[in-house]
Order: sequence, then C-alpha cells, then structure tokens
Amino acid sequence: MKVQNSALFQEMQSMALEAGRSNHINKLPVQAQPTSSAQFGDLLSNALNTVNDIQADAKQKVTAVEMGDRNVSLADAMIASQKSSVAFEATVQVRNKLVEAYKEIMNMPV
Repeated sequence: MKVQNSALFQEMQSMALEAGRSNHINKLPVQAQPTSSAQFGDLLSNALNTVNDIQADAKQKVTAVEMGDRNVSLADAMIASQKSSVAFEATVQVRNKLVEAYKEIMNMPV
C-alpha cells in the first residue's frame, strides 16, 4: 500500500510540475514526501490546531457581536462561524476516513 501511495504521490508531483510549466505559473508547492509517521502526526496535529484556532476566532467574533462591539460586523461573525463549521465538518470527514482505513487494514488477512 505504501508503494502505491508513493507512486501516486510522484505522479501527482509530475503532473503539478507539468501543469506549472504549461501555465508558466506553479501554483502547487512541491514538497518532499514525508518519510515517517512522526511527520504525519505533526501534520495532523497542526491541522487540528488550525481548526481549533478557527473555532476560537469564530467564537470571539460572535461574542463581540452579541456584546455590541461595533468593530466586528455581523457579516464577519457569520463568515467566521461558517468557516468554523466547514473546517469542523472536514475534520470529521478525515477522521471517518481514517477509521475506515484502520478497520480495513485490521480486516486484512495476514
């Protein structure tokens, strides 16, 4: 499975480079492939911290609007709230996929 992921990742990198050359703009940064589970853990932890920060920002803006702070508009609070909701839903979907993958791996014959 790791070999397939590596090949897929390399193919995606080559396609991104090719697309960047054809458009003369490289929009996708090409990063080195993570080689350890510690890097995956760090990436996951950073993503969860980002979602937490988005939720805290949304809560702060909603509270500011409720308290009558004129520096924060209702639109800003609603947009932050929706961003928070989307980020949380994406996190839940990632968690669900990880659980499905774990169950699938556990059911594989050894």
